Amino acid sequence: MDWWSAVMLGLLQGITEFLPVSSSGHLVIAQQLLGWSEPNLFFDVSLHVGTLAAVLLVFRSDVADLIRGGLLILGRILSRSREPLRHPERLFLLVVAASIPTALLGFFARHALERLFASVAAVGVNLIITGSLLWLTRNTGPRPGLNPARTGLGRALGIGLAQGLALAPGISRSGSTIAVGLLLGLERDWAGRFSFLLFVPAVIGAVLLEALDLKYDPAIISSAFAGAAVAAVSGYVALRLLLRVVHRGAFYRFAPYCWLVGALSLVYSLF
Repeated sequence: MDWWSAVMLGLLQGITEFLPVSSSGHLVIAQQLLGWSEPNLFFDVSLHVGTLAAVLLVFRSDVADLIRGGLLILGRILSRSREPLRHPERLFLLVVAASIPTALLGFFARHALERLFASVAAVGVNLIITGSLLWLTRNTGPRPGLNPARTGLGRALGIGLAQGLALAPGISRSGSTIAVGLLLGLERDWAGRFSFLLFVPAVIGAVLLEALDLKYDPAIISSAFAGAAVAAVSGYVALRLLLRVVHRGAFYRFAPYCWLVGALSLVYSLF
């Protein structure tokens, strides 16, 4: 793979992974329109590592709380403590609960979902669904919402299910999880934070699964590094932008873009 293709794929991954427009859906469309082949598995894993680095940088404090919460939960189990849960412990349990449906769908249905919705027409339909889900959030308003202390495991499971269904190309992971979080009553900033905290174990799990089939290819190491670097930088910028949009209550404004690209994809699939 040449450097130009690596940079373009890294840019596409970084921007569309975090903006609620579906990175997998855009990749399917790009492959059809531009004749791109499916990225080498080593290169694909490198891009995911790049976007993961962006999330870890932006949410480094929350990730530290997650790790601390896991250690505190372990200590609680060993000591049989019944003290009230602290914030890091609650955060850890919410992320674990939400990761369960994602992990189950990812392990048992990932390839089936990817094959089922791999056509441009299916991506078009899914993008229209994503846009409609985003549009529903326009009425969530600046009302007091649920913070981490008031978010129950049931809501976490619902958001995790939305993330699992986003394995289908065209269904945005960030779009579905943030939208479902807002519709379930979460505070705007907390809905955004929780969505991307779920991203961390989901991507680590996906990378580990792909690593089982991974073959080191020294021929593409430089292009993989370039793609990962571009994905990390563009992902950082896109993530900061998205969090600002969510904070301002303008998340639904991505809906027309999803509808437009979805409709154009359907028209393209007819010819």
